[in-house]
Amino acid sequence: MSKEYNIAVIPGDCTGPEVVDEGIKALEAVSLKCGVGFKLNEFSLGGAQYIENGTLLPEDILQELSEMDAIFLGAIGHPDVKPGILEIEILLKLRFELDLYINLRPVVLFPGVDTPLKNKGPEDIDFVVIRENTEGMYAGSGGFFRKKTPDEVAVQESINTRKGVERCIRYAFEYCVNRNKDKHLTLCGKRNVLLYESDLWYRVFNEVQKDYPDVQTEYQHVDALCMWIIKNPEQFDVIVTNNMFGDIITDIGAIIQGGLGIAAGGNINPEGTAMFEPIGGSAPKYTGMNKINPLAAISAVQMMMEYLGENDAAKILLVAIKNVLRNDLKNMEAGKMGYGTSEVGDLVVSYIHNHI
Repeated sequence: MSKEYNIAVIPGDCTGPEVVDEGIKALEAVSLKCGVGFKLNEFSLGGAQYIENGTLLPEDILQELSEMDAIFLGAIGHPDVKPGILEIEILLKLRFELDLYINLRPVVLFPGVDTPLKNKGPEDIDFVVIRENTEGMYAGSGGFFRKKTPDEVAVQESINTRKGVERCIRYAFEYCVNRNKDKHLTLCGKRNVLLYESDLWYRVFNEVQKDYPDVQTEYQHVDALCMWIIKNPEQFDVIVTNNMFGDIITDIGAIIQGGLGIAAGGNINPEGTAMFEPIGGSAPKYTGMNKINPLAAISAVQMMMEYLGENDAAKILLVAIKNVLRNDLKNMEAGKMGYGTSEVGDLVVSYIHNHI
């Protein structure tokens, strides 16, 4: 093995461990194929641990995670835990404490996968959304006044710093250059209503653009952009936006690329570690049924290979995923694939082993 990476594995809740198993299966196969070593370190975080002993995200575990080369997350979310606890105390805490300030979401329609968009194919849906991941509406600023009374007031503030905005925008320009597709970067905001936040983003975007003269740029309001993603997705190459808008846009992206079964994302600190995950959640109703589609988790592993700079491994894994989608799966939805969760993982491994 030329190099060994320390990878944290957080299987998570419900179907999380099932898809993580298939992701690890693919990781081990590509490791053998390419001669790259991975030391896997498992961490039990999620709803089950919280129910059992009240554990959320201890500081010692957070420190260990910060020292990893990358993190592979299954899904966090348990039906017996009140909404907001796991999301805030584990998922958002990971983003904030590890400063995972970039959320990276490729939106790609692979051959063999259906999209709900009429007359659109793989040549039309191939763009990337870069979402600021640690500020905005998710920063947790705000509160209640006179809660649970007729005079109740709820305030949720969007926090945007010059530093946070600029580093996200600069990452987007760099990514656009290195992606080397259309070299076209779209800023998404809401300048006509959110005067202060969007003005900051717009000014910084135009200032940073001067350092990247080869990149074409444009601005779109978020409502218009959501419409155009559905009507004419082929116009987009890379989109950069704030936390809230990015959350909404990427869910649209997931459905037009074939659904949550193939959608994966990365939470990245370019100067630190990064966490990769399927974006579909823990899917409690399919727990233990061997029905959930693991390709989103396997795609998260593929993204992790790219992040680590293991490009040969990333390419081989991407080809394997495409082959399964083109040749084997009848449907992307859980229980309708024509194969079980573990069988889909086996198909990916088979294509990796047979890759020339």
